[in-house]
Amino acid sequence: MGMLGSTRAWFRRVGSESGAPVPTVRNSGSSPYEAGAYTRRTRGWNAPTTSANQAILASLSTLRDRSRAATRNDGYAKGVIDKLVSNIIGTGIKPLSQAEDPKFRRDIQALWLRWTYESDADGLLDFEGQQGQAVRTWLEAGEAFGRIRLRLPADGLSVPLQVQVLEPELCPYQYNMFSSGLKVRAGIEFNLIGSRSAYYFYPSRPELDDFDPSQLRRLDAASVIHLYDPLRPGQLRGIPHLTQALVNLYELDQYDDATLVRQKLANMFAGFIKRPADVGDLAELDTLTGLKADTHDGKPLASLEPGLMQELDPGEEVQWSNPPDAGPGYPDFMRQQLYGVSAATGVPYEVLTGDMRGVNDRVVRVLLNEFRGRVAAWQHSIVAQAFCRPIWRAWMDRVVLSGALAIPRAEYLRNPERWTAVKWTPPRVPYIQPVQDIEAQKAAIRSGLTSRSATVSEYGEDAEAIDTEQAIDNQRADALGLTYDTDPRKVSVAGLTQVQPPGSVLPDDSGNSEGTQP
Repeated sequence: MGMLGSTRAWFRRVGSESGAPVPTVRNSGSSPYEAGAYTRRTRGWNAPTTSANQAILASLSTLRDRSRAATRNDGYAKGVIDKLVSNIIGTGIKPLSQAEDPKFRRDIQALWLRWTYESDADGLLDFEGQQGQAVRTWLEAGEAFGRIRLRLPADGLSVPLQVQVLEPELCPYQYNMFSSGLKVRAGIEFNLIGSRSAYYFYPSRPELDDFDPSQLRRLDAASVIHLYDPLRPGQLRGIPHLTQALVNLYELDQYDDATLVRQKLANMFAGFIKRPADVGDLAELDTLTGLKADTHDGKPLASLEPGLMQELDPGEEVQWSNPPDAGPGYPDFMRQQLYGVSAATGVPYEVLTGDMRGVNDRVVRVLLNEFRGRVAAWQHSIVAQAFCRPIWRAWMDRVVLSGALAIPRAEYLRNPERWTAVKWTPPRVPYIQPVQDIEAQKAAIRSGLTSRSATVSEYGEDAEAIDTEQAIDNQRADALGLTYDTDPRKVSVAGLTQVQPPGSVLPDDSGNSEGTQP
């Protein structure tokens, strides 16, 4: 009995035993969807039924190795990763405290800024640099890990906590264990309700001399950050971002290299000297110098020098080399293949290659808006959620426990959100057309579609900090009797001096208000 027959028999047996209706199994060739039918066009289409983890874990090591090799050696692969890291992280995704107390917000922001220079457990990067390192590892290898390391007050840190970025090979995806009350899959331990309770790590990479497979260590999940993009429900480990483009990049690099070698070989000879067969001993002399010629495979080689005029012997002639070019279809073929790479990686072709031929500012705006939408999704739903948020919460806990700021412990334990509320702001997005973009933002603010604080936060800045800086600048300018055309209190948009109305109020240095006369 064939597979289809045995399946039908199984359905009939189960249905008769349970009383449930027996589903009808149809031949896949009669499917109303061509993609689900066995036809001439779909013959040989291998699409196995696999879970997310079966599909990934079967070839994860090979995907990582090939992705890293492509990033090391292929300029386009490296360009994809570089463009994504610079757009996702840039100068860093930064926190803006949303606590109610203004003084606490200022104090916590100042403390965080001081700690960012101490955050790296390896002592190499600041926190923004660690973000870039983690995202680069995630994109190249499919995932990245971070370990929250608690420190002692004696270590002299502003807050006794540091973060260590780890490569995914340290957490072996081949490690599985199933026993009573313990379930470990792909190096991740789950509790009875299916939540992640721990991760298993080697203290060093498997290829290093000090590697010992017996030293697999269990780390509590609360101290581990797992950065990856879970594309399917239940997906445990991540795949490299270049996965869908790796084959194209590999073959395109071979094609481009073969074209380059062909052109190099074809241009090695400038010309060929033809002489009659009966030239005798003259064949051993360089026709351009009269000296004994260099030979290759017993044939004399002649060289050319700048400004040289040479009379040939009777019967000799020069036949110039005419090497073929790369072919009229070479640029279009390369461009079309790179379009495929761009589609697979989500980086626009124009951004990846810098080729702006035939693209105007309107098209650029559409391309960048689409690209930035995808980048914003990664910034908020992956980097801020999976990397920044747990670090901020652990850091706030250590702020309280260490006494770095005066926060009542009992109240913090009852309602930590009062102090930990935070908004993560991505790096500033550069203007496409500065004048038009700023005018559009002004119109949106004046019409009530957004607020100035929201607009400022979109550029990675703190509106309160900007207000404070502006107030300080205005006070200093007033004290020195300076008037700038950028001061809307005194100069209009048209550049006209605005007269201060009688009794207008300006803040003094102490923050109080005092009446001023025009």
